[in-house]
Amino acid sequence: MAALHASGLTLKYDQRTVIEGLSADIPEGKVTMIVGANACGKSTLLRGLARLLKPAAGVVTLDGKDIHSRPAREVARTLGLLPQHPTAPDGITVRDLVGRGRYPHQGFFRNRSAEDERAVQRAMAATATLELAERSVDELSGGQRQRVWIAMALAQETGVLLLDEPTTYLDLAHQVEVLDLITDLNRQRGTTVAIVLHDLNLAARYADHVIALKSGKIVAQGASAAVVTEELVRDVFGLECRVVPDPVSGTPLIIPFGRHHTGSAAESADAESPNPTLELVP
Repeated sequence: MAALHASGLTLKYDQRTVIEGLSADIPEGKVTMIVGANACGKSTLLRGLARLLKPAAGVVTLDGKDIHSRPAREVARTLGLLPQHPTAPDGITVRDLVGRGRYPHQGFFRNRSAEDERAVQRAMAATATLELAERSVDELSGGQRQRVWIAMALAQETGVLLLDEPTTYLDLAHQVEVLDLITDLNRQRGTTVAIVLHDLNLAARYADHVIALKSGKIVAQGASAAVVTEELVRDVFGLECRVVPDPVSGTPLIIPFGRHHTGSAAESADAESPNPTLELVP
């Protein structure tokens, strides 16, 4: 089953076509990672799935209905989006920003209910932002601000959550923490999640389903073990690498060669000595 389905989707900015004739599923109750090189159309696809871009052709369905035929507030109760570069009003506090995630659930006068307050509290506790509640968002570091935006998305409490680079500005420990949090949300609530992520190793580790894009088209989609291969990394990212099992998760782990570390050089070093030593040359 697919919570979100794109069929024959074409997306444009003015006359520039970014996505053309794309068909894809975001499987219900799963974590989907959308990967690909810069400017391949990942964020554009997410915007199309979120109803922010009207298709030039094709259709996006949410729970079987054309997403553009449904009222905006109805969609917002079902689908939440964290864009890549969100902006906050000047001087707004963390608590008020997170509270904006509750707007789709509020009435005409947007009065916060007790349940709204509980949802905000849950989201801030989950993202470790409670101690920042009364601070201005303007004062926060990039990493703190990113966790606050994630809290706002969580407070919306939708069945489908789309996240565009949610680990931006976060150090490695907080990246893992955020992805663990999102996975917990998926496992405990059954939330359908789609994430655009640059880190291919983290994408492979956390994904139930991977969509790999190149030049606005899907190159491969499926389980990470089937999708993330040396051939795909070479084709999509132009990178020579080895793909080996991650010793922690068993998922594909990409080891890039780079210009100074070719496959043949690595093989030679392995053959010469299992424990190479560093030699200093004057």
